[in-house]
Amino acid sequence: MATDQTMHGVPPSLSARVVGSFAYLTVRDRLPTILTKVVDTIHRNKNKFFEEYGEVGIQAEKQAISLLSKLRNELQTDKPVLALTDGLPDTDSWNQYLERQQRLQGDQEPVSWFKSPWLYVECYMYRRIHEALLLNPPISDFDVFNEGKTQSFTESSQAVMSLCTYLEGIKNNIDELSKNPLFEHFSKLMQVSLWGNKCDLSISAGQENSQKTSPLDSLYSLLPFILVDDTKRVWSALISAQRPRDSGKNNADRVDIVLDNAGFELVTDLVLADFLVSSGLARQIHFHGKSIPWFVSDVTANDFQWTIRQAMATNHKWVSKCGVQWQRYLKEGMWCYHDHPFWTQPHEFCDMAADAPDLYTTLQGADLVLFKGDLNYRKLTGDRDWEHTVSFETALRGFGPAPLCSLRTLKANIQVGLQPGQGEKLTSQDPSWMTSGKYAVIQFHNPKSE
Repeated sequence: MATDQTMHGVPPSLSARVVGSFAYLTVRDRLPTILTKVVDTIHRNKNKFFEEYGEVGIQAEKQAISLLSKLRNELQTDKPVLALTDGLPDTDSWNQYLERQQRLQGDQEPVSWFKSPWLYVECYMYRRIHEALLLNPPISDFDVFNEGKTQSFTESSQAVMSLCTYLEGIKNNIDELSKNPLFEHFSKLMQVSLWGNKCDLSISAGQENSQKTSPLDSLYSLLPFILVDDTKRVWSALISAQRPRDSGKNNADRVDIVLDNAGFELVTDLVLADFLVSSGLARQIHFHGKSIPWFVSDVTANDFQWTIRQAMATNHKWVSKCGVQWQRYLKEGMWCYHDHPFWTQPHEFCDMAADAPDLYTTLQGADLVLFKGDLNYRKLTGDRDWEHTVSFETALRGFGPAPLCSLRTLKANIQVGLQPGQGEKLTSQDPSWMTSGKYAVIQFHNPKSE
């Protein structure tokens, strides 16, 4: 693999080397804050561990905290990144990636927290949090981020109700809808799913970050903040993928959604997925989540199932109806949930075909893949210092298993595919436009039409 400097036309990875950069402030401030909260969460659950496991639970709590405190110290003092020792199936892959980074950096300095790609060290921190628990049974399965995720869902209950009510209203006469009204609903629910991505607990370092009001009410006022809007191209890809079915309906075979945050954002994704299936736009939805707790609020299998159970049990007619329907979709195989270790590794997605060929092949079976959120965008574009006018296709560097779309609110200083002058204008109006979560993109690429 070539070094960052020798890869023709490809800019270097963002890193914390640049003092004052967003990557630097993340590694210096946000990551230690998240680690401190993790330690606090484990400590607050001390009595629970004692009740469940006795003295051995207390020992495990102490040892996990000790490992995490050591990790925080390594990070804050820019120590070398260490190999993993927990022997999970992905351990070798992580340790090989560390060796790869060391080769890229050369022998002058070790791979360390502030001198290595930000994407790598941030992913590595979450993998080390998982290791600290894994090495300390019987608390190995404890999700240190669970409280925040469930709180985000609970505190967004009003928004969830209004969204499920809207969905049920559409479904009442969905068979009578002609193409234009169907597109209007599709466009609205894409925007709801897009803005749901604001509710991100890793960006707020675990601070409460829920959706209090109906997202539908503010869509019109948020339109100027969508910097790239390829909704019509996404729609065209879906429509052109439609094939006649035994049911007499024409629909695309499959849409995949690569999930981001649990809580309210996940509900927006489930609502969009329900609409795609019930409108006949897609026959099947495949959801992709994380196999371990990740980036504070990312969806795991447990979060996915818990959210659907919560919806079913909600004392609200339309929310519980949605929950029951979602459970039925899963049971009947119209919806499936997958996780794959690649999603919790530090690789850019252009590495997927080589490093996770089975996952790449899976995605090739989709008519459309929706990538939710900022981390997926960083991995799609390699988290590199691209010029804003570089095309999305160029930044993907060959990644294109299927027509794909990124739904992302901006929370990292990378954005491609803008018009000439657009980035400069935004910088002069709002210097933090790339990191505030105030702006967003619906950005599409179709490898089949290039």
